[in-house]
Amino acid sequence: MSYYTEAIAGMPGLLLDIREPMANYTKDMYEGAFQQYYDKNCMLFESLENGYNSVIDKEQYIENMANALGDAAARFLDGISKRGDRQAKLLDFNFALAAYVFPAVLKYGGNSSRPLAEAVHKVWKEHFPKTNVHISDYDGIMKGFKRKSCYITTAVCETFKKPDDCYELTLLRDYRDNYLMNQEEGEEIVQEYYNLAPTIVKHINKKKDSKKIYADIWSDYLSPCISLIEEGKNEECQELYVKMVRGLQKLYF
Repeated sequence: MSYYTEAIAGMPGLLLDIREPMANYTKDMYEGAFQQYYDKNCMLFESLENGYNSVIDKEQYIENMANALGDAAARFLDGISKRGDRQAKLLDFNFALAAYVFPAVLKYGGNSSRPLAEAVHKVWKEHFPKTNVHISDYDGIMKGFKRKSCYITTAVCETFKKPDDCYELTLLRDYRDNYLMNQEEGEEIVQEYYNLAPTIVKHINKKKDSKKIYADIWSDYLSPCISLIEEGKNEECQELYVKMVRGLQKLYF
């Protein structure tokens, strides 16, 4: 079997074989889950690289590989009859691309790696123009875990087109790191948040009225929290913070 045949046959599984991509997306579990995924697909990356280095038309080679993945995903989704189930699976695919496929392709570090990631990204946008998946890398994701991403706040701020370093996110991260983590139960509260928040965000994103939900979270919880921090009322902010997590858990977890 040629390198080309091995590579193009393996491309769909690079995405479709990932089950429950968010299940291990935590600070403690992601590193091991990613390494397992990378090791499983390393031979595929070698075939991709060997084929890429041996062909004359490298651009067409990469385009064919990207289409093999994108077309397989589109066929899989077309086979799902219920719109809600199809949208949920597309969310899983988007997350799997960002958390596993792109980072693993780039981690291999071959001549084909960056062109392949960019081609898959282009093909994905052609198949699913309403998605907003970005090419991410493993080191960037790990840095995000170390920084402890504010999942719910970030999702809300993205709805309002606010950048990751906006005033609100910076203030709440500072509150978390410099006040909440120093309280008796602070670390436990923060850990509970990181166990629940990714799944809460995932379920909210499935809702047709997700933008309204995020707007309500902003007005009911985040904006008041920010005002309390600015006023130096840290204990009151902590109470509202816990109320937000517990309330959203009941509704969306």
